[in-house]
Amino acid sequence: KTLRRLQSPDPRAPQERYCPGLAEEERRQLRAFSARRRQEALGQGLACPVPGPCHGCPCRKCGRRLNKGDPGISASRLGDQFWHPSCFSCHFCHQQLVDLIYFQQDGRIYCGRHHAELFRPRCASCDQLIFMEECIEAEGRRWHLEHFCCLECDEPLRGQRYVMRSGRPCCRGCFESLFAEPCQACGDPIGADSEEVTHQGLHWHARASCFCCSLCRAPLRGQPLTCRRGRLFCSDTCSRGQDASSTASDSSDSA
Repeated sequence: KTLRRLQSPDPRAPQERYCPGLAEEERRQLRAFSARRRQEALGQGLACPVPGPCHGCPCRKCGRRLNKGDPGISASRLGDQFWHPSCFSCHFCHQQLVDLIYFQQDGRIYCGRHHAELFRPRCASCDQLIFMEECIEAEGRRWHLEHFCCLECDEPLRGQRYVMRSGRPCCRGCFESLFAEPCQACGDPIGADSEEVTHQGLHWHARASCFCCSLCRAPLRGQPLTCRRGRLFCSDTCSRGQDASSTASDSSDSA
């Protein structure tokens, strides 16, 4: 077998061939975006010893001095300055950019991925940039319209009710059948439209008939409570009364 090294696509080049299935408007936007990026690709940092004329100059990022002969990074298109190798990195993800194409924006250096995200949102599903003007935004993230689907059944969720699960949307049906927690009181699943109360890792419907004292049935929402062995009580008195009731019942059963 012949092994071939796979080369990463040059971020300066149009990447239309890496984005199959684009509509014509998206292709037009991609071509314009790629042309702009070709103009903003600033080249590659050069690793070299700091020359004598730059002895004592500060690193452009951290400000610590660089001495003659120290390893440094120069970037001719960013001016006659040097960086420590570890300092020549993406402002966002801190990936070191020696031997990689870098971009500059507002005086900061970026890798290709995060420079692109300054101008276009990235789909949370397919991880590609979104070139259409219309997209779906939820929970601080964005999706292509056709990619905003249930994480379990792939049902399109545009205009539908959904629940976020591990950062991804889930339709109501899948959520209630797969992920809904059972109510500690009634045992029924707590649906997506139901109010829920949690305490010590246990779950109840927020309604008064479920989230209430196990002995006197007093509603507990917004009230102080005591939890013993997974059961709720409005006071220590009721919790002790439950213990007494349980002891009496045990004695009767034994008799």
